[in-house]
Amino acid sequence: MKSVLLVCAALAIATPAFADAPIEMTLKDHKFTPAQVTVKAGQPITIHLTNKDATAEEFDSTSLKVEKVVAGGSDGMVRIRPLSPGKYPFMGEYHSSTAQGLVIVK
Repeated sequence: MKSVLLVCAALAIATPAFADAPIEMTLKDHKFTPAQVTVKAGQPITIHLTNKDATAEEFDSTSLKVEKVVAGGSDGMVRIRPLSPGKYPFMGEYHSSTAQGLVIVK
């Protein structure tokens, strides 16, 4: 029992907490709104993505190290690790010519 508690405590410390409210983002007509968000450095973030298009889209970013498919007419949570200051582009993998965005970390 004691070892189970120690493992749980270690996981709680090692797992980033997503305490702040999620960033609300919408995908409509194959475009992200807002297309640019600014966040604090060193803190994990969560994006609540609502896909108002009829087709699925993949929130994709090599620099953010994240891929998340959100079905048409539904929503999903995109969890992003703590980041260093900088600019991190993202796109909709299935409509990359129009679904573009940027996370700015300060």
